[in-house]
Amino acid sequence: MALLTGPLPLIPPSGSLSAGAAEPRIVALGGGHGLSASLSALRLLTTELTAVVTVADDGGSSGRLREELGVLPPGDLRMALAALCDDTDWGRTWRDVMQHRFTSRPGITGSLDSHAMGNLLIVTLWELLGDPVSGLQWAGALLGARGQVLPMASVPLTIEGDAVEISADGSRQRTTITGQASLALAGEVENVRLLPADAPACVEALTAIELADWVVLGPGSWYTSVLPHLLLPELRQALCDTPAKRCITMNLDINDKEATGMNAADHLRVISRYAPEFSVDVVLADPSSVSDLPDFERAASMLGAEVVFGKVGASGGRAVHDPLRLAAAYQDLFSA
Repeated sequence: MALLTGPLPLIPPSGSLSAGAAEPRIVALGGGHGLSASLSALRLLTTELTAVVTVADDGGSSGRLREELGVLPPGDLRMALAALCDDTDWGRTWRDVMQHRFTSRPGITGSLDSHAMGNLLIVTLWELLGDPVSGLQWAGALLGARGQVLPMASVPLTIEGDAVEISADGSRQRTTITGQASLALAGEVENVRLLPADAPACVEALTAIELADWVVLGPGSWYTSVLPHLLLPELRQALCDTPAKRCITMNLDINDKEATGMNAADHLRVISRYAPEFSVDVVLADPSSVSDLPDFERAASMLGAEVVFGKVGASGGRAVHDPLRLAAAYQDLFSA
């Protein structure tokens, strides 16, 4: 006797945004929750969307897979794919599948503990296809993702920096911290760098940046998710050479652990210091995150940028970007 199942959900058709003018080609760069925030907004505006994602994560499930299998850390790539899922039954289901983490029953320590299903799926595709970009394309097709996800480099990267501590006599002591997971918790950091310093950038990412109408950098952890794109030589050159307009989206929570003691203007000065040749058209910020407006505008002017303020945070005082508010702010920028 045949077993009957209900009808399978249909994959939502791509390109279902409103017809009319050509959709803008947008490249969003970052990692983790910050990139997910920008993608959740940008996918409402265009399907011509490319996420270029950091590949320096060495913690949690990603770190274990990277160490055990020698692959790119899949976690930030997974989060980007999940953010591009449609707000339909299909999209929400696959988003939840990708983000699901395994937990063994009480008293058992299992090999799958804390692994995200999406990480395992992505690594499976990489092993079967032998190519990270093709594997991400297949994963995106399965999810019905609005856009594509690419790694920033074709090899795993290690991020390193100097943590600064003030000793009892007031002198500054520096300790080298290696690894994204550790650096993110190190407090005040300096001299951030990538290893290998001359790693090859993802060719498809370079092409997407060259052909973009807009490049969006941030929000996200400033030293470990935003800055790395400007530390990789080939990627930094592409970001400087592209004819696209460039937007930096500021964080809502300025004082995360790796940016201890920094204000919003200091975040922009970090970009100027590490990539003085990189110019920006617009800096988008929520007014609640800027405490010293003149200082912030001076820092933006060092990048050649205009400051645009918009209420883009979620209601209730949480330091989380609201996708609809952020999408509206981006729409105003792109159509100006």
